Amino acid sequence: MSSVFDAAKFILKETNAITAMKLQKLCYYAQAWSLVWDDAPLFNDKIEAWANGPVIPTLYDQHRGQYAISDLNCGDENNLTPEQKETIKKVIEFYGNYNSQQLSDLTHEEMPWKSARKKIPDGVRSSNEIPLASMAEYYASL
Repeated sequence: MSSVFDAAKFILKETNAITAMKLQKLCYYAQAWSLVWDDAPLFNDKIEAWANGPVIPTLYDQHRGQYAISDLNCGDENNLTPEQKETIKKVIEFYGNYNSQQLSDLTHEEMPWKSARKKIPDGVRSSNEIPLASMAEYYASL
């Protein structure tokens, strides 16, 4: 199975330099739509419901302290299948014109993030996991 680093590397190849927050959100949406369109997760890395929206902690550890990212020191887009690359391209096509804050705001309106946060107020830290089943169910209903 591919990793979040493989997906992130491919996203960066397709978009050039983007903010760390935007990379996180595009990886999240790539995972969500892979669950719906491909009936399988794109990667096994855990997604958490942080204050600014969904975050993949393993990816965050790689870009911690960076604002804009143009490449990662890990990951290999060749680990992705043609189907996975097509899913990521569609995600970039749809969500790529949103800026980081718009993507964050969008995730705050959607049930997977809201459900994982439970009653945690906006702006308060959380490491609650966003379950894949919650993502698949929500995005399949759209």
